[in-house]
Amino acid sequence: MIKLNELKIGIVGLGYVGLPLAVEIGKRYFAIGLDLKAERIAELKVGQDSTCEVSQEELKQAKHLNYTSNPDELAQCNLYIVTVPTPLDSHKHPDLTLLEKASKTIGALLSHGNIVVYESTVYPGATEEVCVPILERESNLKFNKGFFVGYSPERINPGDQTHRLTNIVKVTSGSTSAAAELINQFYSSIIRAGTHKVSSLQVAEAAKVIENTQRDVNIALINELALIFNRLGIDTHEVLEAAGTKWNFLPFRPGLVGGHCIDVDPYYLTQKAEDIGYYPEMILAGRRINDNMGFYVATEVIKQMVQKRIQITEANVLVMGLTFKENCPDLRNTRVIDIIHELNDYGAEVDVYDPWVNLDEARQAYNIKVISKINNQYDAIVLAVAHQQFYEMGTEGIRALAKPNSVIYDIKSILPIDIVDGRL
Repeated sequence: MIKLNELKIGIVGLGYVGLPLAVEIGKRYFAIGLDLKAERIAELKVGQDSTCEVSQEELKQAKHLNYTSNPDELAQCNLYIVTVPTPLDSHKHPDLTLLEKASKTIGALLSHGNIVVYESTVYPGATEEVCVPILERESNLKFNKGFFVGYSPERINPGDQTHRLTNIVKVTSGSTSAAAELINQFYSSIIRAGTHKVSSLQVAEAAKVIENTQRDVNIALINELALIFNRLGIDTHEVLEAAGTKWNFLPFRPGLVGGHCIDVDPYYLTQKAEDIGYYPEMILAGRRINDNMGFYVATEVIKQMVQKRIQITEANVLVMGLTFKENCPDLRNTRVIDIIHELNDYGAEVDVYDPWVNLDEARQAYNIKVISKINNQYDAIVLAVAHQQFYEMGTEGIRALAKPNSVIYDIKSILPIDIVDGRL
């Protein structure tokens, strides 16, 4: 087994998860970060991070970190960490294509005694069922004899400058007790908040998927309450504030549920549950509610426009915000797109404005044009994402974008309730 002071670390995937990890590792250990996108490597080499997760100063501090788009350069490493995306396919089934490709790449590079740690979201058992056979086949080494594996789930929260990699406890595991101990020692050396070593890879994998599944179900409950209270003519946020005065009431709020984790991880768990003959009713019910919130918002906006006798066909509608959450450029699985598509289906002309978004990335990901400047007056405005820039515009700044007879729908409660025509 390799020792802590002998580690040479290769990080596969330099996105929202991989880059912050690579930077912390590169402050202390020799490390190589691999990303197959040449443009990503080019920007990192000049000290720029388009995800806004790592500052220029932090990139400079990672003095032992190198970047490459050539997998062969990782051959000198003895500990590999996989941080590639694990999305869903069009049928909402786990898509492990990138994970399998990363395993194939690493397998071809493995030497005797090497360790491979996976951080990507998977269902319980996937590391040993999917990844290990690929590593064995490509390396001609035997699992737990020639090489070892670990699983340490990522807990990155894009755009969150408070809960960063080093101050979030890291769950660790390994395929043998010796591998688990070395992996735990390694993460303990870079994570100030400490680590939590568990007994098996499956426990660590399961912990990852239930963290976000729990949050998804809780938000689904609040979204369903919002649907009920809106029909009753009761302000949901006032109800939640009142209920929140009790010490053990959880402070969830209604909204769109997107991103790389919360609306993905539950499907990884439910897939595995169904494979073993169990149908997870509560988890899937929560997913159905959250998946439909964008369509509900669009319908509510249309109702408000009809009540004000605004012609829907060719009406000018402004959607403010496209990212899946506030104050970050992350577009993955944004559910704002559901609102846009539904409004388009009603015949409205929709402009999308988001100061955080890369315009080319939005076009490639969703085939929509994001405007770079608002220069129109709108029949309806949907405040979809609570970016700081929208708060700074204030009531008058946002109202100035609307025609005198118009609808303002505020998903995120950016404006006072007496200013808007509707909100969740």
